[in-house]
Amino acid sequence: VVLRIPNYIMGLTVLAWGNSMADLSANVTMARKGLANMAITACFAGPLFNILVGCGAGFGVLRNVTQNEFNYVTLTPAINTGFLFCFINCGMLLVSGLVINKGVIPAGHGYFALALYFVYIFTSLLL
Repeated sequence: VVLRIPNYIMGLTVLAWGNSMADLSANVTMARKGLANMAITACFAGPLFNILVGCGAGFGVLRNVTQNEFNYVTLTPAINTGFLFCFINCGMLLVSGLVINKGVIPAGHGYFALALYFVYIFTSLLL
């Protein structure tokens, strides 16, 4: 608000990065200590918890506050883009880790995921 930065850019960058730094640090530390399975599980478990519990609690509070049986949410292009890139990453992880490499996630997937994230940021900023 002070710098007149649009809300979606703040959410896409500063808030998302700030919210994820502790998880990133913990996951990298686990991977460096040889606990790759724990690190990859945490990569999915943390965001899944945030989505399921965060949305569930948020919509529960919204329902109690508004007393509406139904509250409609508009999926903006930025949200749809996020879903698309999430599905692309998960799909590539499943294909490369389960189908092609028989249960082993290749190290190169990390580079693919980073590149995909930067394409996501760039795409979202163009919307």
